Amino acid sequence: MKYPLNLRCKIIAISPQIYVTESDGTAVLYVKQKLLKLKEHVEVFTDKTREKKLCDIKANKVIDWSSAYNFTGAQGNSFGGIRRKGLKSLWRARYEIYSGDSDGATEFNVSEESVLTRFIDGIFGEIPIIGFLTGYVAHPTYIVTDSSGKAVMRLRKKPALWEGKFSIESLSELSPPQQTRILVGLLMMVILEKNRG
Repeated sequence: MKYPLNLRCKIIAISPQIYVTESDGTAVLYVKQKLLKLKEHVEVFTDKTREKKLCDIKANKVIDWSSAYNFTGAQGNSFGGIRRKGLKSLWRARYEIYSGDSDGATEFNVSEESVLTRFIDGIFGEIPIIGFLTGYVAHPTYIVTDSSGKAVMRLRKKPALWEGKFSIESLSELSPPQQTRILVGLLMMVILEKNRG
Protein backbone atom coordinates (compact mmCIF):
# COMPACT_ATOMS: atom_id res chain seq x y z
CA MET A 1 0.00 0.00 0.00
CA LYS A 2 1.07 3.55 -0.70
CA TYR A 3 1.19 5.49 2.57
CA PRO A 4 -0.10 7.75 3.93
CA LEU A 5 -3.59 6.24 3.63
CA ASN A 6 -6.53 8.63 3.80
CA LEU A 7 -9.80 7.82 5.58
CA ARG A 8 -13.09 9.65 5.09
CA CYS A 9 -16.09 8.99 7.37
CA LYS A 10 -19.55 10.32 6.73
CA ILE A 11 -20.72 12.11 9.90
CA ILE A 12 -24.40 12.22 8.97
CA ALA A 13 -25.23 8.69 7.82
CA ILE A 14 -27.71 6.01 8.85
CA SER A 15 -24.87 3.51 9.30
CA PRO A 16 -21.17 4.37 9.67
CA GLN A 17 -19.18 4.15 6.44
CA ILE A 18 -15.46 4.69 5.90
CA TYR A 19 -13.69 5.15 2.56
CA VAL A 20 -9.94 4.42 2.48
CA THR A 21 -7.64 5.58 -0.32
CA GLU A 22 -3.89 5.39 -0.92
CA SER A 23 -1.77 8.54 -1.17
CA ASP A 24 -2.37 8.65 -4.96
CA GLY A 25 -6.17 8.48 -4.53
CA THR A 26 -6.62 4.78 -5.38
CA ALA A 27 -9.48 3.24 -3.38
CA VAL A 28 -8.28 0.31 -1.24
CA LEU A 29 -10.97 -0.29 1.41
CA TYR A 30 -14.63 0.43 2.08
CA VAL A 31 -16.13 -0.18 5.53
CA LYS A 32 -19.82 -0.42 6.40
CA GLN A 33 -21.41 -1.14 9.75
CA LYS A 34 -24.49 -3.35 9.68
CA LEU A 35 -27.61 -1.88 11.26
CA LEU A 36 -29.95 -3.38 13.84
CA LYS A 37 -27.56 -6.02 15.14
CA LEU A 38 -27.44 -6.90 18.85
CA LYS A 39 -23.70 -7.50 18.52
CA GLU A 40 -21.79 -4.98 16.45
CA HIS A 41 -20.97 -6.26 12.97
CA VAL A 42 -18.78 -4.37 10.50
CA GLU A 43 -17.94 -5.49 6.96
CA VAL A 44 -14.71 -4.50 5.20
CA PHE A 45 -14.59 -4.61 1.38
CA THR A 46 -11.80 -3.88 -1.09
CA ASP A 47 -13.84 -1.02 -2.64
CA LYS A 48 -17.27 0.64 -2.47
CA THR A 49 -18.79 -1.72 -5.07
CA ARG A 50 -18.74 -4.33 -2.25
CA GLU A 51 -17.97 -7.11 -4.74
CA LYS A 52 -14.97 -8.50 -2.83
CA LYS A 53 -15.15 -8.78 0.95
CA LEU A 54 -11.87 -8.60 2.84
CA CYS A 55 -13.24 -9.49 6.29
CA ASP A 56 -15.92 -9.19 8.96
CA ILE A 57 -15.44 -7.58 12.36
CA LYS A 58 -17.80 -8.91 15.04
CA ALA A 59 -18.14 -8.04 18.72
CA ASN A 60 -17.82 -10.93 21.15
CA LYS A 61 -20.45 -9.46 23.53
CA VAL A 62 -23.68 -7.49 23.18
CA ILE A 63 -22.75 -4.48 25.35
CA ASP A 64 -19.54 -4.19 27.33
CA TRP A 65 -17.00 -1.46 28.01
CA SER A 66 -14.17 -3.89 27.27
CA SER A 67 -15.63 -5.79 24.31
CA ALA A 68 -13.33 -7.55 21.89
CA TYR A 69 -13.92 -7.35 18.15
CA ASN A 70 -12.76 -10.41 16.20
CA PHE A 71 -11.55 -10.28 12.58
CA THR A 72 -12.71 -13.08 10.29
CA GLY A 73 -11.45 -13.39 6.70
CA ALA A 74 -13.69 -14.01 3.68
CA GLN A 75 -13.02 -17.77 3.98
CA GLY A 76 -14.05 -17.79 7.67
CA ASN A 77 -10.51 -17.85 9.08
CA SER A 78 -9.85 -15.82 12.23
CA PHE A 79 -6.81 -13.55 11.89
CA GLY A 80 -6.93 -11.40 15.02
CA GLY A 81 -8.95 -8.68 16.67
CA ILE A 82 -8.97 -5.53 18.76
CA ARG A 83 -10.11 -4.91 22.33
CA ARG A 84 -10.51 -1.73 24.37
CA LYS A 85 -8.54 -1.58 27.60
CA GLY A 86 -11.63 -0.76 29.73
CA LEU A 87 -11.02 1.72 32.54
CA LYS A 88 -7.59 2.68 31.19
CA SER A 89 -9.44 4.24 28.22
CA LEU A 90 -11.33 6.81 30.32
CA TRP A 91 -8.63 9.51 30.08
CA ARG A 92 -6.68 8.27 27.09
CA ALA A 93 -8.03 5.83 24.51
CA ARG A 94 -6.12 2.53 24.69
CA TYR A 95 -6.63 -0.60 22.61
CA GLU A 96 -4.85 -3.89 22.06
CA ILE A 97 -4.58 -5.57 18.67
CA TYR A 98 -4.17 -9.29 19.09
CA SER A 99 -3.09 -12.05 16.74
CA GLY A 100 -5.31 -14.83 15.42
CA ASP A 101 -3.50 -17.43 17.55
CA SER A 102 -5.50 -19.56 19.97
CA ASP A 103 -4.06 -17.67 22.97
CA GLY A 104 -5.03 -14.23 21.57
CA ALA A 105 -1.73 -12.66 22.66
CA THR A 106 -1.39 -8.88 22.30
CA GLU A 107 0.71 -8.04 19.25
CA PHE A 108 0.29 -4.25 19.11
CA ASN A 109 -0.94 -1.48 21.43
CA VAL A 110 -2.81 1.63 20.31
CA SER A 111 -2.96 4.71 22.50
CA GLU A 112 -4.00 8.32 22.17
CA GLU A 113 -1.01 10.64 22.23
CA SER A 114 -2.61 13.66 23.96
CA VAL A 115 -4.97 13.62 26.95
CA LEU A 116 -5.50 17.39 26.56
CA THR A 117 -6.86 17.01 23.01
CA ARG A 118 -9.30 14.35 24.24
CA PHE A 119 -10.39 16.62 27.11
CA ILE A 120 -11.00 19.61 24.81
CA ASP A 121 -12.88 17.47 22.30
CA GLY A 122 -15.01 15.89 25.05
CA ILE A 123 -15.90 19.13 26.85
CA PHE A 124 -16.53 21.41 23.89
CA GLY A 125 -18.00 18.68 21.69
CA GLU A 126 -21.17 18.68 23.82
CA ILE A 127 -21.84 22.43 23.52
CA PRO A 128 -24.36 23.36 20.78
CA ILE A 129 -22.85 25.16 17.75
CA ILE A 130 -19.39 25.35 19.36
CA GLY A 131 -19.32 21.54 19.59
CA PHE A 132 -19.80 21.32 15.84
CA LEU A 133 -16.55 23.24 15.33
CA THR A 134 -14.42 20.90 17.49
CA GLY A 135 -14.10 18.66 14.43
CA TYR A 136 -12.04 21.44 12.90
CA VAL A 137 -9.99 22.27 16.00
CA ALA A 138 -9.41 19.13 18.10
CA HIS A 139 -7.26 16.59 16.23
CA PRO A 140 -6.53 13.44 18.21
CA THR A 141 -3.55 11.33 17.19
CA TYR A 142 -3.19 7.62 17.94
CA ILE A 143 0.11 5.76 17.93
CA VAL A 144 0.48 2.01 17.30
CA THR A 145 3.41 0.33 19.03
CA ASP A 146 4.71 -3.23 18.93
CA SER A 147 5.44 -5.38 22.00
CA SER A 148 8.85 -3.70 22.45
CA GLY A 149 7.29 -0.20 22.46
CA LYS A 150 8.52 0.74 18.97
CA ALA A 151 6.09 2.97 17.01
CA VAL A 152 4.94 1.23 13.82
CA MET A 153 1.92 3.31 12.63
CA ARG A 154 0.19 6.59 13.41
CA LEU A 155 -3.47 7.55 12.89
CA ARG A 156 -4.05 11.30 12.81
CA LYS A 157 -7.36 13.16 12.60
CA LYS A 158 -7.42 15.99 10.06
CA PRO A 159 -9.46 19.22 10.11
CA ALA A 160 -12.93 18.73 8.65
CA LEU A 161 -16.43 20.09 9.31
CA TRP A 162 -18.83 17.88 7.37
CA GLU A 163 -17.03 14.56 7.58
CA GLY A 164 -14.35 12.80 9.61
CA LYS A 165 -10.95 12.75 7.91
CA PHE A 166 -7.93 10.76 9.06
CA SER A 167 -4.52 9.78 7.73
CA ILE A 168 -2.52 6.65 8.54
CA GLU A 169 1.27 6.82 8.33
CA SER A 170 3.54 3.78 8.30
CA LEU A 171 6.51 4.25 10.64
CA SER A 172 8.14 0.81 10.35
CA GLU A 173 8.38 -2.22 8.07
CA LEU A 174 5.60 -4.74 8.74
CA SER A 175 4.54 -8.00 7.15
CA PRO A 176 1.34 -7.90 5.02
CA PRO A 177 -0.68 -9.84 7.67
CA GLN A 178 0.48 -7.41 10.37
CA GLN A 179 -0.43 -4.40 8.21
CA THR A 180 -3.88 -5.84 7.54
CA ARG A 181 -4.48 -6.60 11.22
CA ILE A 182 -3.46 -3.08 12.26
CA LEU A 183 -5.48 -1.37 9.50
CA VAL A 184 -8.64 -3.36 10.27
CA GLY A 185 -8.11 -2.65 13.98
CA LEU A 186 -7.72 1.10 13.38
CA LEU A 187 -10.86 1.15 11.22
CA MET A 188 -12.86 -0.47 14.03
CA MET A 189 -11.32 1.92 16.55
CA VAL A 190 -12.38 4.93 14.44
CA ILE A 191 -15.98 3.65 14.52
CA LEU A 192 -15.84 3.02 18.29
CA GLU A 193 -14.31 6.41 19.10
CA LYS A 194 -16.84 8.17 16.83
CA ASN A 195 -19.70 6.40 18.63
CA ARG A 196 -18.26 7.39 21.97
CA GLY A 197 -18.04 11.04 20.96
